[in-house]
Amino acid sequence: MWFVLLLSPGGCGIEGEDDRWDFGTAAGFYLDATREPWATNYRMYSYVTQELPQLITQHFPALDTSRQSIMGHSMGGHGALICALKNPGLYKSVSAFAPICHPTAAPVGRSAFEGYLGAEQEDKWAQYDATCLVQHYDGPPLQILIDQGLSDKFLEAGQLQPDEFVAACKNAEMAVILRKREGYDHGYFFISTFIEEHFKHHAQYLKS
Repeated sequence: MWFVLLLSPGGCGIEGEDDRWDFGTAAGFYLDATREPWATNYRMYSYVTQELPQLITQHFPALDTSRQSIMGHSMGGHGALICALKNPGLYKSVSAFAPICHPTAAPVGRSAFEGYLGAEQEDKWAQYDATCLVQHYDGPPLQILIDQGLSDKFLEAGQLQPDEFVAACKNAEMAVILRKREGYDHGYFFISTFIEEHFKHHAQYLKS
């Protein structure tokens, strides 16, 4: 099971890299940037799906890499969803806490995609949007679990949009579980309360 914990490469010496909470060092968005000066280093999608697994296999050759799952939180939840949807069969299951489900329709996602991919390439942004990707998914069944706190300020601001993702899953006949948690926000106690359930979710599919 891979845990999407890294936010961005960071420390690349790019001007403005540390200026915002929603871009640069704090938010690489798990895509492969095509716009300079980000294109060389900000390639977190390739890092998670290719480079990191290769490093793990190299240093831990006894691992059975045919059974993998992926999990993430917030922007990392977005990363987990798109990595699974863009690579049919690579992961047995995917789960996310409060993921950014529809970044091309959310202010935080649109801002990041414009910076990393360019406004002139907006027609290509959908390749990193889970709600768009699931509509064209063509692969083995993927077991998706999402937990969302209902007191999450980012949910209220329209940044996460889990209901839109669930609707797209239903249209695509993709199984998905969305659990809405009363009284929980976006933070640590939300994750720590329910993470055991996510472990159990992945375990049942990794055993097979």
